[in-house]
Amino acid sequence: MAKDFLLHYVPRNRYWGLHPPPIPLEDVVDNGLMAIHRGIFLRKAGVDTGADEGFLSNPPSRAELLESAILNIIRYLKVSRDKDLMPPVKEGIDTLLLYLFRALDLTEDMEKLASSPNNCAVEELESLLQDSGHLRTLAFLYASKGMYTKSLDVWRALALNLPNGSRKDALLRWDVQYPSANSTQKDAATQASHILEESSDKSIVLKHLEWIIEVDEEFAISVLTSEKRAEQLPPEEVLTTISSKKVEVMQRYLQWLIEDQGLEDSQFHTLYALSLAKPVVETIGRDVAKHDPSAAMLRADNVSDTITSMDIGFLVREKLQFFLDSSDLYDAEVVLDLIEGSELWLEKAILHRKLGHEALVLQILALKLEDGEAAERYCAEIGRPDAYMQLLDMYLDPQDGKEPMFNAAVRLLHNHGESLDPLQVLEKLSPNMPLQLASETLLRMLRARVHHYHQGQIVYNLSRAINLDTRLARFEERTRHVQINDESLCDSCHTRLGTKLFAMYPDDSVVCYKCFRRQPEHICPVNGRDFQRDFVFKPGWLVKKL
Repeated sequence: MAKDFLLHYVPRNRYWGLHPPPIPLEDVVDNGLMAIHRGIFLRKAGVDTGADEGFLSNPPSRAELLESAILNIIRYLKVSRDKDLMPPVKEGIDTLLLYLFRALDLTEDMEKLASSPNNCAVEELESLLQDSGHLRTLAFLYASKGMYTKSLDVWRALALNLPNGSRKDALLRWDVQYPSANSTQKDAATQASHILEESSDKSIVLKHLEWIIEVDEEFAISVLTSEKRAEQLPPEEVLTTISSKKVEVMQRYLQWLIEDQGLEDSQFHTLYALSLAKPVVETIGRDVAKHDPSAAMLRADNVSDTITSMDIGFLVREKLQFFLDSSDLYDAEVVLDLIEGSELWLEKAILHRKLGHEALVLQILALKLEDGEAAERYCAEIGRPDAYMQLLDMYLDPQDGKEPMFNAAVRLLHNHGESLDPLQVLEKLSPNMPLQLASETLLRMLRARVHHYHQGQIVYNLSRAINLDTRLARFEERTRHVQINDESLCDSCHTRLGTKLFAMYPDDSVVCYKCFRRQPEHICPVNGRDFQRDFVFKPGWLVKKL
C-alpha cells in the first residue's frame, strides 16, 4: 500500500528521461538482498568483494531491511514536517507518515499524529483505517479536521464493542443494544464527551447522550453541565432525552441548573424536588417493610447492599430537606401529594410551613416528631402569643388516644409562660395534670405577671412626670421675653431691627422678618440649622425631679 501511494503521489519530472523514476521500496530491498547473496556466493568462491565479513556472515532478513527502510523514511519525513513547504507537499508528507505508521503498526504514533494538528488527506486514509481496525486513529483524525459528527459516530462504534466486520455498519445504526461497559468503552465515552462538552449543537449532543449515559453516567453529567460551550442546551429537550430510570443524572443536571445557573423556573424547581422525593419515599418504604414482623428476613449476602442503599438514601433525604427549606419556587402542593402517604414527617412540616398551614406544622413537630424545640422556634417565627397557646393545647390534648404530654407542656410554660395570659393557661390546664409539675411554673408566671404590672406602673408614672416637665418647659419657653432696642441688629443681614417684625429661634438667634421668610420656618437663616432634625435641648427642659 505504501508502494502504491509513493508511485501515485510522486510527480513526474522532465529529467526522468536521463534518470529513472523512483521504484517501489520493496524492489529496493529485494535488490539489496540479491547483492548480499551475491557477495556471500563470491566470498565462498574465494573472491574478495571488499564487503564486511561480519555483515555477510549474519545478513539481515527481508522484513528487517524493510522495517529499517521505513523507519528511516519516517525519520526523514518527521524532519521535513518542520520545514516551510507548500500545502500539497505538507499534505503528502503527513498522509505518507500515517501510511508508514500503519505499515509498522505503530498505533501510538498514529494516534499522536491524528490527534494533533496535521495535513493528512482524510479521504485517502479513512477506508484504510476502517479496514485495518484503527478506529481510534480515525476518530482522532476526524476530530482534528472538525468532522465531529463522524468522529462521534466512530467513538460510538467502539463503545458498542462490535467485531471488526460489523463496525462499519454500526456507524449508521442506532438500534444496537448496549453491552456492559469495559475499559475500551469508557475510553470511547471519555473522548466523545470531550467533543460534546464544547458543542452547542443540541441535535448532536442529545443524539450521543443516550449511549454515553449507558456507558458511564459521570461522563453524561460532565457533558450536560459543561461551561465550555458557547450556548447552553435547552433544558426541556435534555430532560426529555434523559431516561426516567436515570434518576441521578436528572437530579444532578437539575441541581446544576438551579444552583449554578440560577434557573428560577417553577417547573424545574418542582421537577427537582420530585426527583429527590421519589427515591427517598421508596427507601423509607423499604425500611418500613424491612421492620414489618411479617416480612421475610434479609439474607446475609444482601446486608452490605442494603446498608449502602440506606446511606445513599440518607444523603438524598438531607439534600431534599435542604432544598425544600431554601427554595420558594417549587409547587409545594404537588410535592406534598407525592409524600402524603409516607413517613417523611419533617418534609411534610416544611411543605405545610410553605403553604401557611400553621396548625399542621405544629402538630407534626410537637406530636409526630416530638421535637419541642423546633415547635417553639416555629411559634417564635409566627410571632403571636396564640401560637404558644395552640401548642400548649396540643400537648395537653394530643387526640388520637394519646396520653397528655405534661412534661412538654411544663417545659413550654417554663420557657414562654411569661408572655402568656395566666387565666387562659389555667383554663387550658387539665384537672388530671399533677399539681407538683405545674405549681412552680404557674407560680413563676404569676410572679412575672405581677412584676410586669408593677414595672408597667413605674414606667407609666415616669412617663407622666416626663410629660409634665416637658409641658412646663414648653410653657416657659413660649412665655420667654426678649428685649429689642434701637441698637439691636438682625443676626443674618445685620440691619437694625428698630420697630420691624422679627423672629427668634430656639438657639436664641434673632432675625428680621425678611430673613425669616427666606427659609422654611424650621431652618435658621443664620447658621442653616434644621431644628426638625437637629434638636435643641436646654437644661431647664430635662426632668430634674422624679
